[in-house]
Amino acid sequence: MNLLKNTTIGNFALKNRMVMAPMTRSRADENGVVGDLTVLYYTQRAGAGLIISEGINISEQALGSPWTPGIYSKEQIEAWKKVTQSVHDKGGLIFAQLFHSGRVGHSIDKKGDLPVAPSAVAISGQQHFTSEGLKDYEVPRALTTAEIKQIVKDYKQAAINAIEAGFDGVELHAAFGYLPNEFLSESANQRTDEYGGSVENRNRFVIEVMKELADAVGEGKAAIKLSPTNTYNSIENSDPEAQFVPLIKELNKLPLTYIHLMNAMTPLDSHPQYPKNVMETFGKVAEHPVIANAGYNRETGEEELKRGIADLISYGVLFLANPDLPIRFEKGAELNKPDRDTMFGGGEHGYTDYPFLGS
Repeated sequence: MNLLKNTTIGNFALKNRMVMAPMTRSRADENGVVGDLTVLYYTQRAGAGLIISEGINISEQALGSPWTPGIYSKEQIEAWKKVTQSVHDKGGLIFAQLFHSGRVGHSIDKKGDLPVAPSAVAISGQQHFTSEGLKDYEVPRALTTAEIKQIVKDYKQAAINAIEAGFDGVELHAAFGYLPNEFLSESANQRTDEYGGSVENRNRFVIEVMKELADAVGEGKAAIKLSPTNTYNSIENSDPEAQFVPLIKELNKLPLTYIHLMNAMTPLDSHPQYPKNVMETFGKVAEHPVIANAGYNRETGEEELKRGIADLISYGVLFLANPDLPIRFEKGAELNKPDRDTMFGGGEHGYTDYPFLGS
């Protein structure tokens, strides 16, 4: 079974081709510090070939949802050291996903500050999960050029902090409508300066961040997640292929570990201009190893690997509910059912109490 074969990406030897996808679990404290439950959560899943952490806020400004972790304070870094050490003790590898929510947030959980974005354009048709329940999205504050350049530096410092915390590498979350994805989107980015207008300008922020990350952590330790056909969080592009193919070609020039590509999570019937096969359209352009994400199970993950474009498959909800997922795939065993009511926030229930096979 290809999913269970060992492989290498960059300088890393992976025990299998199954990746634990990044998933927001909202279990940090009010200061963005993870605790012992988070140590156990990731350690339980160290059988993955690679773990990619939940999105970790690169700064106080980056926070979007309550109880999400950060990596910008000493206390946060020290807490993550316990996670990475425990995963390594179990023979696992773990990358930190570096995160800035952009306009996907609310002032309720940002000490009264509005979310920031490339342009002052609000998300429509959705509500945001806050510490006071679901709220309509606010119109974000448009970033100044100087602030954008500071955020690029914040990403670099977060990468340095992640390596100090013991992570094996870092992944830029440039998908699903968060700040980097907003710069890539025509609907969210209406700037007329060097960061907006043309395809090249909309790609600029992501390229600048990735150059800084690669410089900060060294060759083969920086990676990126993209969602070229995502429409969630009011992300729209008139021609995703024209936007993302040049971006991936620029990324090919950098010494990255992998490119993590996310399939569409919603039907694209109302977007006929969107490519229907992300791996065929964008994966083939990548010269780095490709991780395929979103919607895969045991059979479809195996089929995707056999097509020869993706090198690894990442699993989100399946790893959430099945800490021993590689063993279950190997044995063809029944899978635990995820409790969706406990995905975002809470304690050990729905987090560290999913049963292992035979328990």
